[in-house]
Amino acid sequence: MFGLEEQMSIEKLQVKATEIRRDIIAMLGEAGSGHPGGSLSAADIVTALYFSVLNIDHKNPRREDRDRFVLSKGHAAPLLYSALAERGYFPKDELMSLRKFGSRLQGHPKIGSPPGVEISSGSLGQGLSVANGMAMAGKLDGKDYRVYALLGDGEIEEGQIWEAAMTAAHYKLDNLCAILDFNGLQIDGPIVEVMNSNPIREKWTAFRWNTMEIDGHNFEEILRAFEEAKKIKGKPTIIIAHTIKGKGVSFMENVVDFHGKAPTKEQTRQALEELS
Repeated sequence: MFGLEEQMSIEKLQVKATEIRRDIIAMLGEAGSGHPGGSLSAADIVTALYFSVLNIDHKNPRREDRDRFVLSKGHAAPLLYSALAERGYFPKDELMSLRKFGSRLQGHPKIGSPPGVEISSGSLGQGLSVANGMAMAGKLDGKDYRVYALLGDGEIEEGQIWEAAMTAAHYKLDNLCAILDFNGLQIDGPIVEVMNSNPIREKWTAFRWNTMEIDGHNFEEILRAFEEAKKIKGKPTIIIAHTIKGKGVSFMENVVDFHGKAPTKEQTRQALEELS
């Protein structure tokens, strides 16, 4: 792995995930808008990727043989920005410029701004197709990098996701690993009420993917799944990570309103206390 002297222990990953959650709350409290719920739910997954899994170098963000991370659920941009800042891609004090005029940190990611953002995302359903292209390019160029794409469970209601799923299996993209942030809630309510996509694992299996289900807040399970995915040959992998919307903040957990509502100043203070 480029840029890290040693792989983080489980305990250090847990501490880093808490720091990232604190960043998310502080950023959104300062901005007064944004998406805390899905940023917090995927924080452990993204922490594991950026501090234990991805082959990356913050000093050389465009290195050709780097692993690629695609944030398909682009509204979780605060999570990506925090991970990049914590990983050294840009100064942490810039996080407080989230969603402000002239800032590099807009409400949805823009490629290369800040460094480390691989694609512009936010129009749901498109990220897996982009990840397919990156994985295909790696195969054609004889590169051994891997591509990781984080999807939302509301997002997989989009038809393009399933076209991309067929494509990845057809071309045997075993250098591609998708992660589903399965927290059960989207902006309009529970996914089973808005557009029920169950049974999810069976669908991905039918589309000829290697499938795994894990606790998306258990670092041992997260890391084990990523290691197992690397061993799979001839097909892509999806890790279905069961998570809690708003994880880590008591009054946000499993509350649909916090999908796209920033905390008030008082709520920000309370959340940061809980995460201290």
